[in-house]
Amino acid sequence: MIPQLENVKVLLRELLRPLPVILFPMSQQFDLIVIGAGPGGYVAAIRAAQLGKNVAVIEREPVLGGTCLNVGCIPSKALLESSEKYSEAKNEFEEYGIFADVTLDLAKMLKRKDGVVNELTGGVAYLLKKNKITHIAGEATITAPGKVPVGDQVVEGAAILIATGSKSAPLPGVEVDGENVVTSTEALNFETVPEHLVVIGAGYIGLELGSVWNRLGSKVTVVEYLDRIIPTMDAEIAKDAQRILKKQGIIFQLSSKVLSAKAVKKGKKIQCVVECEGKEPIIADKVLLAVGRIPNTDNLGLEALQIATERGRITVDENYQTNVPGIYAIGDVIAGPMLAHKASEEGVACVEKLYTGYGHVNYNTIPGVGYTNPEIASVGKTEEQLKETGIEYRKGTFPFAAIGRAKALGQTEGKVKILADAKTDAVLGVHIVGPRAGELIAEAVAAMEFGASSEDIARTCHAHPTLAEAVHEAALAVDGRAIHF
Repeated sequence: MIPQLENVKVLLRELLRPLPVILFPMSQQFDLIVIGAGPGGYVAAIRAAQLGKNVAVIEREPVLGGTCLNVGCIPSKALLESSEKYSEAKNEFEEYGIFADVTLDLAKMLKRKDGVVNELTGGVAYLLKKNKITHIAGEATITAPGKVPVGDQVVEGAAILIATGSKSAPLPGVEVDGENVVTSTEALNFETVPEHLVVIGAGYIGLELGSVWNRLGSKVTVVEYLDRIIPTMDAEIAKDAQRILKKQGIIFQLSSKVLSAKAVKKGKKIQCVVECEGKEPIIADKVLLAVGRIPNTDNLGLEALQIATERGRITVDENYQTNVPGIYAIGDVIAGPMLAHKASEEGVACVEKLYTGYGHVNYNTIPGVGYTNPEIASVGKTEEQLKETGIEYRKGTFPFAAIGRAKALGQTEGKVKILADAKTDAVLGVHIVGPRAGELIAEAVAAMEFGASSEDIARTCHAHPTLAEAVHEAALAVDGRAIHF
């Protein structure tokens, strides 16, 4: 019996012996591999899962949601809302018969912003789990069609979708150090309110963050190379927006080419010096570089695979496929406006084209919104674009100052502008600067998507009193029959 027991022990030892470490990469197979978990990537992944596909999402950042949720759209809007409430309480409440001793707790304001971000990024994680999508953390480099090594594993799939978004664009001579000369990411987290903030770039990002710190007490100077702000916006609306923001205290230095911007030590204090061609240097506490964004395609393996690009953006066909079969791209890495909702729409369209044969994005009806106060919103052609292409049009405008709801809100700055084809009356463009412009533009987007005329909007009943009545009246004004102005 004893020898038999010993044999049993030997057998057990052999069975329980740890397996040797396998040094070759593990492999996982999916129908679709999405690189990037921003609003383009995670939306595409969810739609593919809804269509019954086995999907993996690869994200190198520790949390999901991409730039938009983490250091872009959402945190900036949270700060805009908080700063707006602070400014109203400090400067406007007395007009409403409300008197308060208002103080700023910046740390708590930033904490609220972070809380909003955490809830939404957690929501993305929940949605991936709910739709049985595999989340793989790590840096992705495409080595061949259908193969994406990540760490010690190789993720394999029938199709690969690049949705890696964008990053802040550099500017020669501007030395970003992340503390004194910063990008929009760091400008969301200043520990104290800068005495003087210089914003380089008068696009949406620069104006929004400039507005935040202006409301909280900073002197804000916006330096822009062009002779106008928001170059993609209708010029008339942009001019109105600049006038309103100037009244709020923002200083504009247009037609100014920035030669350099750097932090220098003067005694015990750090100063930021901005030099513009032919003008006196600007001395500030902080400098925000906001001259735009560039595709985030570093280390993806584009060059090795010879994936075609143009001016840094990936070239795709009408199905969002690159020149390499099986590899697709959407969002900020391809042509078009760098907007979260554009990326989401493209993600859905790409996946639907791939798996159902049909997908749709109408690039003429993608709205743009700037969340200053008042907001700025636009869809379709600008008046300048119509003139350049020789399209005959009619124009109708209507001021918020003549809208009862705007007066009750105490927000009467701005107008609605509708451009319609002179022959067919089809709505070609709608541009708004005014309260809740970002919400009002949705009516214009829907109208244009379904081929509406200005007469269609004019004959649609709008509730009273609402801000949307300004859209109604502007449509009436196209035909010269506005009622209340």
